[in-house]
Amino acid sequence: MDTQAPPEPTGQVPPQEDIVPGPPIRLLFRDVIADCLSDRRPPQAAMLLDSEVAPFWGNRSFLADFYNDILHQDTCQPTTADGIVLLAALAVDDRVPARHRFEAMQLLFNAATVTDRHLAESWPATPLHADLDSEARTRSAVQACTPDLLARWSAECPANRLALAGLAVLFPTGRTLPALTPRLRGFTRQHPPGTDVGDYVRFILVLASQDANQTLAATEEFTDAYWTGTPRAAPTRARALHLLGEMLARVKTGLIRSNGGQ
Repeated sequence: MDTQAPPEPTGQVPPQEDIVPGPPIRLLFRDVIADCLSDRRPPQAAMLLDSEVAPFWGNRSFLADFYNDILHQDTCQPTTADGIVLLAALAVDDRVPARHRFEAMQLLFNAATVTDRHLAESWPATPLHADLDSEARTRSAVQACTPDLLARWSAECPANRLALAGLAVLFPTGRTLPALTPRLRGFTRQHPPGTDVGDYVRFILVLASQDANQTLAATEEFTDAYWTGTPRAAPTRARALHLLGEMLARVKTGLIRSNGGQ
C-alpha cells in the first residue's frame, strides 16, 4: 500500500501543455502564426499564443473576438496596422481552410478601405471615430502584403479569387489591372448580370478601367438596384469602395449558404 501523502499544492502555474488550448481553429491559427512569424509578434497574436483561454470560446466566438481585436468594430486603431501581418500569414497558408482564407482577405480589404467606406457613409459629416493616421498606416500595411497574396491566384479556389480581385483593384498596378480581365472572364460567363458574383465581377472590371465616368455610372446603377445607397455628393472612389465592400460581404454570405453554413 502506498502510504505517501499527495504533494502539497505549490501555487505554480501548470506547464503549458497541461492548459486547455481552446477551440480547434485557434490551435490551427496558433500553429500557422508560430511557424510564419517567429520573430514578429504583434499584440493581437496574444489571443493565439497566450496560455489563457476564454471559457466561452467556440470556433465562431473565437474568430469574432480575434478579428475584432485586429479591426475593432470596423475602425482602425494605433495597433491595427501591426495586426495586418497576422491576416496576411493566415491568408497564404494552405493549412488554413479556404473559407477562413477568404475571411482573412475580406478583412484585409475592409481594413484598407475604412477611410473611404466611412466617408461615403457619413458624407458630408466627418466619420465618427476616424483615426486618419492609423487608417493610413493600415492601408499601407495591406498594400505591402497584397503582392504575395496575388501571387497565389492560380493556386486559390474560385471563391478566394474573388477576394483577391477586390484587393487587386484596390491597389492597381500596371501588371495587375491588365491581368484582371482575362482572369475574370470565366466568372462573367458562368455568373450572369443580376447575380451577386456576376455583379461583383463586372463592377471590379469597371473599376479596373480607371474611368471616373464609368465608375460613377456603375456605382449609381448597382446601388439603385441592390445595395445600400450613399450620398451622391460623396467622392466617387469612396462610394465605389463602399459598394464593393457590400458586394464582397454578399458574396461571402452566398458562399456560406452554399456550404451549409460552414
